[in-house]
Amino acid sequence: MNICVFCSAADLDDRYTVPAREFAQLIGKGGHTLVWGGSDTGLMKVMADGVQQAGGRLVGISVEFLAGKARANADEMVITRDLAERKAQLLARADAVVIMVGGTGTLDEATEILELKKHNLHDKPVVLLNTAGFYDGLKQQFQRMEAEGFLPIPLTELVFFAEEAVGALSYLEERAGLQG
Repeated sequence: MNICVFCSAADLDDRYTVPAREFAQLIGKGGHTLVWGGSDTGLMKVMADGVQQAGGRLVGISVEFLAGKARANADEMVITRDLAERKAQLLARADAVVIMVGGTGTLDEATEILELKKHNLHDKPVVLLNTAGFYDGLKQQFQRMEAEGFLPIPLTELVFFAEEAVGALSYLEERAGLQG
């Protein structure tokens, strides 16, 4: 399975890097491919290192203005013109999407993926990995959107909230089995 992961390129502390490394190792040991933003910095690097060390493949999708930060030893690296093309390529190459901790770029990617799913423009499973409660507020906001009628589909069909790496990957593997 090609698992697209949206996450930060910032250097973060252990409460975020340790669970990310665990998730990366599960991806690699499971024989899956990491499809990610291609950066060799921060949490993106932690994910790529972990997947690669555990025997998984790496497909990076970077963008011209960040090409200097792209990982040199990925199995495949694509450089896009702009962020819109990058997001389209990330989704096109993915069988599933996992949203990890990140800043505005990650939030932008997450909301676009969810909006496309809401409109049936893709049916890939989407997991929001809520490491250390990072997305508690966002989860609450999504629940409010659902309760007040802003979502045309049930929240549970839009996104799965996982508190830990094992639950995230189990959900994805179960969904892949249902689709395959």
